[in-house]
Amino acid sequence: MTKKKLIVIIIILLIFILGGLTSYFIFNNNTNIKKPELPKPEITEGIRGSIFGIDKNINEATIDKYLNREDSVYRDMRMLIDEGNYESIGGDSYLSGIIEGYEAVPFPLIVNVTGLPEAVGNTYQGATLFTLNDKGEYIANYEESIEFLEYYFPKNKCIFLMCGGGGYSGMMKTMLIALGWDEDKIYNTGGHWYYNGENNIAIKNTSSGEVNYDFWKVTYHDIDFNILHKVN
Repeated sequence: MTKKKLIVIIIILLIFILGGLTSYFIFNNNTNIKKPELPKPEITEGIRGSIFGIDKNINEATIDKYLNREDSVYRDMRMLIDEGNYESIGGDSYLSGIIEGYEAVPFPLIVNVTGLPEAVGNTYQGATLFTLNDKGEYIANYEESIEFLEYYFPKNKCIFLMCGGGGYSGMMKTMLIALGWDEDKIYNTGGHWYYNGENNIAIKNTSSGEVNYDFWKVTYHDIDFNILHKVN
């Protein structure tokens, strides 16, 4: 190998090394920018707080600053098509959009839903992982019920919850706390119906006057109750 070729090889290696170091520092700087310190969960004022339990600091208006965190999971509690008439209160019974990074885990399949507005009527009335009884207790209906919750709502992570208007996510937060989750790690980030940020994934699309829902864009965790084992 000639001296000239050796110099060329060294230069190429230096370029690769410098390029790698530059990418490393740029990536880490961007990561730090996207990961501000999490404020402690704090319920907002007014109806949004007293009825839905929506967080004051991390909600539809601010959630973009708190996405893509390795210490957190993001769960949208809506069904793809809810049986409740949410159009009657200005919402959407269809999952018409979702924030990037959120995965849908349908709350009505986790526990029987109570306290919906009269105009909405009933949501899904089928099998559920848990039953909320008159005493406010969450009773597991299947041997795998708690395991399901611990998998999709890991206790060692911060949990960001969302739904259409903030109701399902508030109920989910209440349930997790009642079952032993750390309330300081759970945020009800409100309702997607009010989200105007930069990370929306549109599911509802209108083309030539025809409305379609691209549910394939949603990471949706359905529950197959047929493979679970009922508690006797």
